[in-house]
Amino acid sequence: MPSLRGKTVFITGASRGIGRAIGVAAAREGANVVIAAKTSAPHPRLPGTIHDAAEEMTRAGGNALPIECDIRDEGQIAAAVSAAVERYGGIDVCVNNASAIFLAGTLDTPMRRWDLMHEVNARGTFATTQACLPHLLRAGNPHVLMLAPPLSLEPRWLASHLAYTIAKYGMSLCVLGMAEEFRDRGVAVNALWPRTVIATAALNLLGGEETARHGRRPEIVADAAVAILHREARACTGNFFVDEDVLRAEGVTDLERYAVKPGEELAPDLFL
Repeated sequence: MPSLRGKTVFITGASRGIGRAIGVAAAREGANVVIAAKTSAPHPRLPGTIHDAAEEMTRAGGNALPIECDIRDEGQIAAAVSAAVERYGGIDVCVNNASAIFLAGTLDTPMRRWDLMHEVNARGTFATTQACLPHLLRAGNPHVLMLAPPLSLEPRWLASHLAYTIAKYGMSLCVLGMAEEFRDRGVAVNALWPRTVIATAALNLLGGEETARHGRRPEIVADAAVAILHREARACTGNFFVDEDVLRAEGVTDLERYAVKPGEELAPDLFL
């Protein structure tokens, strides 16, 4: 299978959580990782900056380029992509990981939260992919990977947090549309979603340690992401992957090692 050694992987929101874990996993294979995220200085509540993420990825064996980038601004996206291409000569992989979340019903969702989620999730994903595509079309095994859920019109996923669901499904619809649009040009476009909740700093803000103890570590999503990126792009597009299914297909049988608290009952993630 194609290796990530020497490939350039552009990841949004890679200063912490799942995006950072994907960057570290790619760096272990010798990839050039572009960390496109907003946090350049320490956040008062959330650990991780683009700079310490770059240090971790360099220690892991890759090259890293930290770029302060707000994906709500297409000018900043264009500048980040240009900097990546100038440094590494191209882009082979685009990982749309950055996301905003606010879980509330219709009456309890301020419009500023609606706007934030749609600007980051749906619009940011579209804009980032659009900016990377001219370079992906020249790559040897180009992949776009969205951290987005499988599409489901079950009312329960819409009733509880309509604004968030629409914003995330916007990312999922990008998978469906772009996979078909670029199928004949050899660009793989896929989605990846966790089977269980993932213990990240963002989850701690939402559910605290009690929720996190029933989840898995971000490394399970990262390992699944790298496995997808190894695959031949022309033969792997338009899929809505689930992390543990990807790993089982790769022959990984011990998923307990990813658990935050081995032996605890795992809590399923949304949309599954």
